[in-house]
Amino acid sequence: MSFADMPVDVGPVYEGERIRGNQMYVELGGPKIEKHFELVRVKAAKEIEDGKVNLIGPDLKDMEEGKSYPIGILVEVSGPELEEDLEAVFERRVHEFCNFVNGIMHLNQRYTNWMRISKAAFEKGFNSLQMLGTILIRLYKAELPIIKKAQVTFYTDPEKIKEPYDIALEIYNKRDERARSINDEDVDMFYGCVLCQSFAPTHACCITPNRMSLCGSISWFDARAAARVDPKGPLFEVPMGDCLNELAGEFTGVNEMIKKRSLGEIEKIYLYSGMEYPHTSCGCFEAIDFFIPETGAGHGIIDRNHEGVAINGLPFSAMANQTGGGKQMPGFNGISIQYIVSPKYQKYDGINSGLEGGIYTIVWMGRTVKDRVYDLLPEDIRDKIATEEDVSDLSELPAWLEKVQHPIIETEEYKAAVGGIEEEEEEWEEEGAMVPMGTVGMTIPGVGGAGGFKVILKNCKIHAESIIIKKIEPKRKKK
Repeated sequence: MSFADMPVDVGPVYEGERIRGNQMYVELGGPKIEKHFELVRVKAAKEIEDGKVNLIGPDLKDMEEGKSYPIGILVEVSGPELEEDLEAVFERRVHEFCNFVNGIMHLNQRYTNWMRISKAAFEKGFNSLQMLGTILIRLYKAELPIIKKAQVTFYTDPEKIKEPYDIALEIYNKRDERARSINDEDVDMFYGCVLCQSFAPTHACCITPNRMSLCGSISWFDARAAARVDPKGPLFEVPMGDCLNELAGEFTGVNEMIKKRSLGEIEKIYLYSGMEYPHTSCGCFEAIDFFIPETGAGHGIIDRNHEGVAINGLPFSAMANQTGGGKQMPGFNGISIQYIVSPKYQKYDGINSGLEGGIYTIVWMGRTVKDRVYDLLPEDIRDKIATEEDVSDLSELPAWLEKVQHPIIETEEYKAAVGGIEEEEEEWEEEGAMVPMGTVGMTIPGVGGAGGFKVILKNCKIHAESIIIKKIEPKRKKK
């Protein structure tokens, strides 16, 4: 396999490349665009013209620099050994293969895919999606020899992307329905995935029937099929080993896997907890589960499509920086949308707080994610979870929870948290104005007003008559 005919280099060395806003020529998909997707379908050999690249909409050279455009990527493959279970696994390789290209940054998956083409790559002559399609086809056939034929179609026209986008969503939903048909207790093998290690070196997904990959694109069925076809690939078997803590979801085999794959950085994981030894997070997670200490034991969930800030005052992007990178971050967990409605969702945390399960710890959700899972939530909780349309900030949340009689209000953690807040408010209100609780970010400039550093205060209360920030001038040496 050679890429000598391409104007830019191609190889795994370029995985993890970051392209900032001022470095990009154009942006494809991402949060500014309504419809975008990437989908792989297994087809009969006669339905595919091997090596063909179709483009429906403007090409890179026809796009305006600095602008954002839709992107739909449809990869069709064939081969006698291929099966439908492999589609999602092949689909996830779009992320990996696009990042092989020097000058392309690819993030996320499914209907949240996001790409940037750098100015440097465009200036070198990488000015057509035909080139990217050709690269994808060569990589698919070289890296996955069971693929005998492949063709790629790109959609960049905002009107013509609508129909294939709807088809893609229907396929994603069918996959998710199947994934919900079994539980962790029904199997004797878990699976791991390290496709995101170029962006998060200490992260490895542990995929179980009740926990899809954080990106939401690989179920237990998908991972099993991939590991069988390519045992030495990025998806692999994880023997469960002994169960050390059934409620927390701690298994010796999972601990051994994460210790090995994180090079000793992470030693153990509770699969069913967001607060104690939580699963590591990559950067391609569909949503973030975050702890809300003002409610004692409550959690909130925000997804990539959420506009504005969450109940804690932070946008998804800020929390993603806190959560991702392969860290084990109690209280900030990257999750798939399907994990929210799993019977194992943060079960350890919920049961330990006296609730029926982890789902009852959720007190707030962004409207976009709640709409997606509403019909799958237990009937006795779905209308008791607030959104940005119900409460505007943390100060309003307890009143809402008590009004709807959310189960969280019966926990000892909630009573202690809310009672403590009320006592402090009464005490400080007697002496002067109170600064609202929440998460506050401020930038402290360095000498000369440039550079400096940012101070972020999370879930803290500040009571003061005044705050003085003063620059201290360095002492001048005596002549």
